[in-house]
Amino acid sequence: MSASISGIPLVDLSLYTAGNQAEKQQFVADLGKAFVEVGFVGVVNHGIPSELVKEFYNQSKHFFAQPDEVKAKCEVKGLAGQRGYTSFGKEHAKQSNVGDLKEFFQIGQTVPSEHALGKDYPTNVAVAEQPNFLPTGLELYRAFEQSGTALLEAIAIFLGLEKDYFVPHITYGNSILRAIHYPPITSEPKSAIRAEEHEDINLITLLVGASADGLQVKGTANEWLDVKAVGDIIVINVGDMLQRLTNNKLKSTTHRVVNPPRELWHTDRLSIPFFLHPRGDMDLTCLDNCVAAGETPAYEPITAGGYLDERLREIGLKK
Repeated sequence: MSASISGIPLVDLSLYTAGNQAEKQQFVADLGKAFVEVGFVGVVNHGIPSELVKEFYNQSKHFFAQPDEVKAKCEVKGLAGQRGYTSFGKEHAKQSNVGDLKEFFQIGQTVPSEHALGKDYPTNVAVAEQPNFLPTGLELYRAFEQSGTALLEAIAIFLGLEKDYFVPHITYGNSILRAIHYPPITSEPKSAIRAEEHEDINLITLLVGASADGLQVKGTANEWLDVKAVGDIIVINVGDMLQRLTNNKLKSTTHRVVNPPRELWHTDRLSIPFFLHPRGDMDLTCLDNCVAAGETPAYEPITAGGYLDERLREIGLKK
Protein backbone atom coordinates (compact mmCIF):
# COMPACT_ATOMS: atom_id res chain seq x y z
CA MET A 1 0.00 0.00 0.00
CA SER A 2 1.41 3.40 -0.96
CA ALA A 3 1.54 6.00 1.78
CA SER A 4 -0.22 9.36 1.55
CA ILE A 5 -1.51 12.02 3.90
CA SER A 6 -3.87 14.97 3.57
CA GLY A 7 -3.81 18.22 5.51
CA ILE A 8 -0.07 18.30 6.30
CA PRO A 9 3.26 17.78 4.43
CA LEU A 10 4.88 14.34 4.04
CA VAL A 11 8.62 13.57 4.41
CA ASP A 12 10.79 10.44 4.25
CA LEU A 13 13.02 9.91 7.32
CA SER A 14 15.19 7.35 5.50
CA LEU A 15 16.56 10.22 3.39
CA TYR A 16 18.12 11.52 6.61
CA THR A 17 19.11 8.25 8.28
CA ALA A 18 20.41 6.48 5.14
CA GLY A 19 20.63 9.12 2.39
CA ASN A 20 23.56 10.93 0.82
CA GLN A 21 24.57 14.41 1.92
CA ALA A 22 22.25 16.16 -0.52
CA GLU A 23 19.29 14.02 0.57
CA LYS A 24 20.05 14.69 4.24
CA GLN A 25 20.17 18.43 3.60
CA GLN A 26 16.89 18.31 1.68
CA PHE A 27 15.20 16.38 4.51
CA VAL A 28 16.40 18.92 7.08
CA ALA A 29 15.10 21.79 4.93
CA ASP A 30 11.72 20.10 4.31
CA LEU A 31 11.22 19.16 7.97
CA GLY A 32 12.19 22.64 9.14
CA LYS A 33 9.87 24.31 6.61
CA ALA A 34 6.96 22.13 7.76
CA PHE A 35 7.58 22.92 11.41
CA VAL A 36 7.91 26.67 10.76
CA GLU A 37 4.80 26.90 8.59
CA VAL A 38 2.48 24.12 9.80
CA GLY A 39 3.90 22.57 12.99
CA PHE A 40 2.85 19.12 11.75
CA VAL A 41 4.34 16.62 9.30
CA GLY A 42 3.70 13.03 8.21
CA VAL A 43 6.74 10.74 8.14
CA VAL A 44 7.29 7.56 6.13
CA ASN A 45 10.18 5.08 6.52
CA HIS A 46 10.35 6.10 10.16
CA GLY A 47 11.91 2.89 11.48
CA ILE A 48 9.15 1.92 13.90
CA PRO A 49 8.24 -1.74 13.17
CA SER A 50 4.63 -2.05 12.01
CA GLU A 51 4.26 -5.46 13.69
CA LEU A 52 5.29 -3.94 17.02
CA VAL A 53 2.75 -1.16 16.60
CA LYS A 54 0.08 -3.70 15.70
CA GLU A 55 0.86 -5.83 18.76
CA PHE A 56 0.65 -2.87 21.15
CA TYR A 57 -2.60 -1.76 19.51
CA ASN A 58 -4.03 -5.21 20.11
CA GLN A 59 -2.81 -5.25 23.71
CA SER A 60 -4.29 -1.78 24.29
CA LYS A 61 -7.62 -2.67 22.68
CA HIS A 62 -7.88 -5.70 24.96
CA PHE A 63 -7.01 -3.62 28.04
CA PHE A 64 -9.65 -0.95 27.39
CA ALA A 65 -12.27 -3.64 26.77
CA GLN A 66 -11.82 -4.86 30.37
CA PRO A 67 -14.44 -3.95 33.01
CA ASP A 68 -13.89 -0.62 34.79
CA GLU A 69 -13.02 -2.40 38.05
CA VAL A 70 -10.15 -4.24 36.31
CA LYS A 71 -8.80 -1.06 34.73
CA ALA A 72 -9.14 0.80 38.03
CA LYS A 73 -6.55 -1.51 39.59
CA CYS A 74 -3.99 0.15 37.29
CA GLU A 75 -4.87 3.72 38.33
CA VAL A 76 -2.30 5.12 40.78
CA LYS A 77 -3.37 8.06 42.91
CA GLY A 78 -0.90 10.92 43.31
CA LEU A 79 0.99 10.36 40.04
CA ALA A 80 -0.94 12.93 37.97
CA GLY A 81 -1.66 10.23 35.41
CA GLN A 82 2.03 9.88 34.54
CA ARG A 83 2.00 6.08 34.93
CA GLY A 84 -0.74 3.52 34.46
CA TYR A 85 -4.42 4.11 33.83
CA THR A 86 -6.36 7.39 33.91
CA SER A 87 -10.11 6.95 33.89
CA PHE A 88 -12.62 8.51 31.53
CA GLY A 89 -13.10 12.29 31.51
CA LYS A 90 -10.33 13.28 33.95
CA GLU A 91 -8.15 15.24 31.52
CA HIS A 92 -9.28 18.46 29.88
CA ALA A 93 -7.79 21.18 27.69
CA LYS A 94 -6.17 24.02 29.63
CA GLN A 95 -8.85 26.53 28.52
CA SER A 96 -11.73 24.17 29.41
CA ASN A 97 -13.19 22.60 32.54
CA VAL A 98 -15.10 19.94 30.58
CA GLY A 99 -13.40 16.54 30.57
CA ASP A 100 -12.36 15.05 27.24
CA LEU A 101 -14.25 11.93 26.11
CA LYS A 102 -11.31 9.58 26.64
CA GLU A 103 -9.44 7.27 28.99
CA PHE A 104 -5.76 6.40 28.68
CA PHE A 105 -2.79 4.36 29.90
CA GLN A 106 0.72 5.80 30.20
CA ILE A 107 4.15 4.15 30.17
CA GLY A 108 7.19 6.19 31.15
CA GLN A 109 10.96 6.14 31.18
CA THR A 110 12.96 3.36 32.83
CA VAL A 111 16.53 3.86 34.04
CA PRO A 112 19.14 1.59 35.65
CA SER A 113 18.55 1.20 39.39
CA GLU A 114 21.71 3.11 40.28
CA HIS A 115 20.97 6.04 37.95
CA ALA A 116 20.52 9.46 39.56
CA LEU A 117 17.16 9.92 37.82
CA GLY A 118 15.78 6.72 39.35
CA LYS A 119 14.21 8.64 42.22
CA ASP A 120 12.45 11.03 39.81
CA TYR A 121 10.70 8.46 37.63
CA PRO A 122 7.82 6.42 39.06
CA THR A 123 7.66 2.69 38.44
CA ASN A 124 5.61 1.62 35.43
CA VAL A 125 2.36 -0.20 36.10
CA ALA A 126 2.10 -3.84 35.01
CA VAL A 127 -1.28 -5.21 33.94
CA ALA A 128 -1.74 -8.48 35.82
CA GLU A 129 -4.30 -9.79 33.33
CA GLN A 130 -1.97 -9.05 30.38
CA PRO A 131 1.66 -9.99 31.12
CA ASN A 132 2.80 -8.86 27.64
CA PHE A 133 1.20 -5.41 27.78
CA LEU A 134 4.02 -3.55 29.55
CA PRO A 135 6.95 -5.35 27.84
CA THR A 136 5.43 -4.65 24.42
CA GLY A 137 4.85 -1.01 25.39
CA LEU A 138 8.45 -0.62 26.55
CA GLU A 139 9.77 -2.11 23.30
CA LEU A 140 7.65 0.36 21.32
CA TYR A 141 8.83 3.16 23.65
CA ARG A 142 12.48 2.45 22.67
CA ALA A 143 11.59 2.39 18.96
CA PHE A 144 9.90 5.79 19.30
CA GLU A 145 12.95 7.14 21.16
CA GLN A 146 15.23 6.07 18.31
CA SER A 147 13.12 7.69 15.59
CA GLY A 148 12.57 10.78 17.75
CA THR A 149 16.31 11.20 18.26
CA ALA A 150 16.88 11.21 14.49
CA LEU A 151 14.15 13.81 14.02
CA LEU A 152 15.59 16.05 16.75
CA GLU A 153 19.04 15.76 15.16
CA ALA A 154 17.57 17.11 11.93
CA ILE A 155 15.78 19.88 13.84
CA ALA A 156 19.04 20.85 15.58
CA ILE A 157 20.80 21.14 12.22
CA PHE A 158 17.93 23.24 10.85
CA LEU A 159 18.26 25.58 13.85
CA GLY A 160 22.02 25.97 13.30
CA LEU A 161 22.91 23.98 16.42
CA GLU A 162 25.28 21.06 16.82
CA LYS A 163 23.65 17.87 15.50
CA ASP A 164 23.74 16.28 18.97
CA TYR A 165 22.37 19.35 20.79
CA PHE A 166 19.29 17.53 22.09
CA VAL A 167 20.96 14.17 22.84
CA PRO A 168 22.10 14.83 26.45
CA HIS A 169 18.68 16.33 27.24
CA ILE A 170 16.61 13.43 25.86
CA THR A 171 18.84 10.55 26.98
CA TYR A 172 16.76 9.04 29.80
CA GLY A 173 14.32 11.89 29.21
CA ASN A 174 10.86 12.07 30.76
CA SER A 175 9.03 10.83 27.63
CA ILE A 176 5.59 9.21 27.77
CA LEU A 177 3.97 6.52 25.63
CA ARG A 178 0.21 6.93 25.88
CA ALA A 179 -2.51 4.57 24.66
CA ILE A 180 -5.73 6.60 24.34
CA HIS A 181 -9.19 5.08 24.07
CA TYR A 182 -12.15 7.15 22.95
CA PRO A 183 -15.19 4.96 23.80
CA PRO A 184 -18.40 4.88 21.75
CA ILE A 185 -20.62 7.91 22.38
CA THR A 186 -23.82 6.74 24.06
CA SER A 187 -25.66 10.02 24.67
CA GLU A 188 -25.57 13.65 23.53
CA PRO A 189 -22.23 15.05 24.80
CA LYS A 190 -22.45 18.08 27.09
CA SER A 191 -20.30 20.33 24.86
CA ALA A 192 -17.45 17.80 25.10
CA ILE A 193 -15.56 16.31 22.20
CA ARG A 194 -13.12 13.42 22.18
CA ALA A 195 -10.18 15.78 22.71
CA GLU A 196 -10.77 19.52 22.90
CA GLU A 197 -8.43 21.85 21.00
CA HIS A 198 -5.00 21.95 22.63
CA GLU A 199 -1.26 22.08 22.08
CA ASP A 200 1.13 19.39 23.33
CA ILE A 201 3.48 20.12 26.22
CA ASN A 202 6.66 18.33 25.10
CA LEU A 203 9.41 18.80 22.47
CA ILE A 204 7.81 16.70 19.71
CA THR A 205 4.97 14.17 19.56
CA LEU A 206 5.10 11.04 17.40
CA LEU A 207 1.66 9.55 16.66
CA VAL A 208 1.11 6.21 14.99
CA GLY A 209 -2.03 5.97 12.84
CA ALA A 210 -5.25 6.07 14.82
CA SER A 211 -7.93 3.42 14.39
CA ALA A 212 -10.47 6.01 13.20
CA ASP A 213 -10.59 9.51 11.70
CA GLY A 214 -11.03 12.58 13.86
CA LEU A 215 -7.68 14.41 14.10
CA GLN A 216 -7.91 18.03 13.00
CA VAL A 217 -5.16 20.67 12.83
CA LYS A 218 -5.81 24.42 12.94
CA GLY A 219 -4.56 26.07 9.74
CA THR A 220 -3.03 29.51 9.24
CA ALA A 221 -6.46 31.02 8.53
CA ASN A 222 -7.86 29.44 11.73
CA GLU A 223 -9.68 26.80 9.69
CA TRP A 224 -9.77 23.16 10.83
CA LEU A 225 -7.94 20.74 8.50
CA ASP A 226 -8.68 17.02 8.59
CA VAL A 227 -5.52 14.91 8.85
CA LYS A 228 -6.04 11.54 7.17
CA ALA A 229 -3.17 9.11 6.67
CA VAL A 230 -3.05 6.05 4.40
CA GLY A 231 -0.29 3.47 4.81
CA ASP A 232 2.57 3.21 7.29
CA ILE A 233 2.87 6.85 8.40
CA ILE A 234 3.52 8.53 11.71
CA VAL A 235 2.35 12.07 12.38
CA ILE A 236 4.86 14.36 14.09
CA ASN A 237 4.10 17.71 15.67
CA VAL A 238 6.00 20.40 17.53
CA GLY A 239 5.22 20.71 21.25
CA ASP A 240 5.16 23.84 23.39
CA MET A 241 8.62 23.16 24.86
CA LEU A 242 10.22 23.28 21.40
CA GLN A 243 8.18 26.33 20.41
CA ARG A 244 9.30 28.01 23.62
CA LEU A 245 12.97 27.05 23.14
CA THR A 246 12.93 28.44 19.58
CA ASN A 247 11.16 31.68 20.53
CA ASN A 248 8.15 30.73 18.35
CA LYS A 249 10.26 29.95 15.25
CA LEU A 250 8.92 26.40 15.28
CA LYS A 251 5.16 26.23 15.63
CA SER A 252 3.23 24.29 18.29
CA THR A 253 -0.04 24.04 16.39
CA THR A 254 -3.47 23.75 17.96
CA HIS A 255 -5.18 20.43 17.21
CA ARG A 256 -8.16 18.39 18.41
CA VAL A 257 -9.97 15.08 17.99
CA VAL A 258 -13.59 15.63 16.98
CA ASN A 259 -16.54 13.32 17.55
CA PRO A 260 -17.55 11.11 14.64
CA PRO A 261 -20.81 11.69 12.74
CA ARG A 262 -23.86 10.59 14.72
CA GLU A 263 -24.23 7.44 12.61
CA LEU A 264 -20.76 6.38 13.83
CA TRP A 265 -21.25 7.20 17.51
CA HIS A 266 -21.29 3.45 18.21
CA THR A 267 -17.63 3.18 17.13
CA ASP A 268 -14.64 3.73 19.36
CA ARG A 269 -11.19 5.15 18.53
CA LEU A 270 -7.72 4.07 19.66
CA SER A 271 -4.65 6.26 19.28
CA ILE A 272 -1.04 5.87 20.43
CA PRO A 273 1.08 9.03 20.73
CA PHE A 274 4.63 9.19 22.07
CA PHE A 275 5.30 12.49 23.85
CA LEU A 276 9.05 13.06 23.60
CA HIS A 277 10.15 14.99 26.68
CA PRO A 278 13.62 16.04 27.79
CA ARG A 279 14.96 15.50 31.28
CA GLY A 280 13.42 17.84 33.82
CA ASP A 281 16.61 19.89 34.23
CA MET A 282 16.74 21.04 30.59
CA ASP A 283 16.82 24.83 30.35
CA LEU A 284 14.06 26.07 28.03
CA THR A 285 15.40 29.63 27.85
CA CYS A 286 14.93 30.89 24.28
CA LEU A 287 17.93 30.08 22.09
CA ASP A 288 20.10 33.11 21.32
CA ASN A 289 20.07 32.41 17.58
CA CYS A 290 16.25 32.47 17.60
CA VAL A 291 16.07 35.95 19.17
CA ALA A 292 16.80 38.86 16.83
CA ALA A 293 19.20 41.60 17.95
CA GLY A 294 17.38 44.04 20.21
CA GLU A 295 14.36 41.77 20.52
CA THR A 296 13.03 40.59 23.88
CA PRO A 297 12.49 36.79 24.15
CA ALA A 298 8.82 35.82 24.05
CA TYR A 299 9.14 33.64 27.19
CA GLU A 300 10.67 33.82 30.64
CA PRO A 301 13.34 31.22 31.48
CA ILE A 302 12.04 27.95 32.94
CA THR A 303 13.17 24.33 33.17
CA ALA A 304 11.38 21.52 31.37
CA GLY A 305 10.40 20.03 34.73
CA GLY A 306 8.98 23.32 35.97
CA TYR A 307 7.03 23.82 32.76
CA LEU A 308 5.62 20.28 32.80
CA ASP A 309 4.44 20.71 36.38
CA GLU A 310 2.71 23.97 35.46
CA ARG A 311 0.92 22.43 32.48
CA LEU A 312 -0.19 19.26 34.31
CA ARG A 313 -2.03 21.51 36.75
CA GLU A 314 -3.65 23.45 33.91
CA ILE A 315 -5.07 20.30 32.28
CA GLY A 316 -6.44 18.88 35.53
CA LEU A 317 -4.08 15.94 36.08
CA LYS A 318 -2.18 17.52 38.98
CA LYS A 319 -3.85 19.27 41.89
